[in-house]
Amino acid sequence: MNLPDIQPPQVDWASGAFADGPLLSKSTRLRDLAGIFADEPARQQLPGEQVIYDVEMLATSPAEGELYTGVTHLYPGRVGGEYFMTRGHFHARREQGEVYFGLRGNGLLLLQNEQGEARLEKVFTGSVHIIPGFTAHRLINTGGEVLSALAVWPGVAGHDYAALANGFALRVMVSSEGWEVHHD
Repeated sequence: MNLPDIQPPQVDWASGAFADGPLLSKSTRLRDLAGIFADEPARQQLPGEQVIYDVEMLATSPAEGELYTGVTHLYPGRVGGEYFMTRGHFHARREQGEVYFGLRGNGLLLLQNEQGEARLEKVFTGSVHIIPGFTAHRLINTGGEVLSALAVWPGVAGHDYAALANGFALRVMVSSEGWEVHHD
């Protein structure tokens, strides 16, 4: 019996670009991130249409047992003294974890549990990040090029942005050494 040769989706590890799969894309612009950066007046002075990050996902069912796969492309830049970052979120189903794989660029993954305890992990080409359940997460681009990370997470996980209405406990700011951590 001859089995059909089925070509699965592919990702270019150097760029994070998907090929051969049904894709969903979303751009998050500066106007979408009101209240996220420490210096809101500085954010308001920048063009609201500026894309801060793009997310491309393989179109997958959100059913129990299914996995989403996506790549976040976080562009370099800053608002005031703070680096560009993703909105960050908990999962709506808190027990669901996630895995990030650094593809290109340099940055940080900010992790915070429900008790407000936060930590940072360096993101770089080849880095692997296991994000446990009950943990909020945010990417921060501290470099001069696009920071791209591949993520895999349960289709049922969902996103809960409202739980972080008061923000994360840490902020990453520009410093003469590159970056420094401020406690909020």
